[in-house]
Amino acid sequence: FQTYFKNSDGPWKAAINTVRRRNQENCPLSQPLFLGTAQPQSRKRKWNTQLIIPASSTNKNNSEEDREKNHVDLYSMNESFPVEQLQTFSQLLQNIHHLEFPSQMGSVLTNPLLLHYMNCIKDESIYLRLYYWMGQTLQEECTWSVADNNGYEEEFKDFLETVYKTECFLQEGFSSCEEFLYKSLPLWDGFCCRSQILRLVSWIPLTSFSEMKSHLYDPLAQLFFTSSLYFKCSVLESLKKLLQNWLNWHVIHLDSESDS
Repeated sequence: FQTYFKNSDGPWKAAINTVRRRNQENCPLSQPLFLGTAQPQSRKRKWNTQLIIPASSTNKNNSEEDREKNHVDLYSMNESFPVEQLQTFSQLLQNIHHLEFPSQMGSVLTNPLLLHYMNCIKDESIYLRLYYWMGQTLQEECTWSVADNNGYEEEFKDFLETVYKTECFLQEGFSSCEEFLYKSLPLWDGFCCRSQILRLVSWIPLTSFSEMKSHLYDPLAQLFFTSSLYFKCSVLESLKKLLQNWLNWHVIHLDSESDS
């Protein structure tokens, strides 16, 4: 059993070991209790401070005259267009191949023009940067994986809601969000951020049945059979939307393949 299931109780062992160390040291709680096999990262930067596009550092020291000149030159073929100056859809169309994306990828989630860009231009580097940032943020801010995050539940709800709205806008789920759900659902109590989690479940890309059964259906089934009727209906509604989203995606891709 230990040979094939070495990590079956890894999260709980990590939590128990953390509590034991605290008791031995006989000191107040100063270390976050992370229900996983990895230690949490430092909370130096909150996710909600990264949802605003920062000003480009290259333009901070320019004079007004230089800024006006640069604003005109931005429309030339050899210049990049800083996203903090992107205000209209026409600007997006004129500079769609010259956009300079922000260093804080979280700001993309709240900018409809940049989301339109992601829909039109499938830039793998942008998706990879967003994937890394979102994966780290979801892990660090999860309120049921890191015990010290209990006071940040409302903020985490807002973040999950922002991610869900972005997925609805793009009409596809994020792979980093899918990984987060697969890792965190076995630890989820079915109550914390319930509506947000079930909404995100509806955008999980459908894969093989065996994979979805072990990572999605089994954790939800444990909660389903022991929870209220309202929770059961919420889970069924989420799975119904999951099927609808998959069918819509399938139809769109069939149409695009037939056109090509």
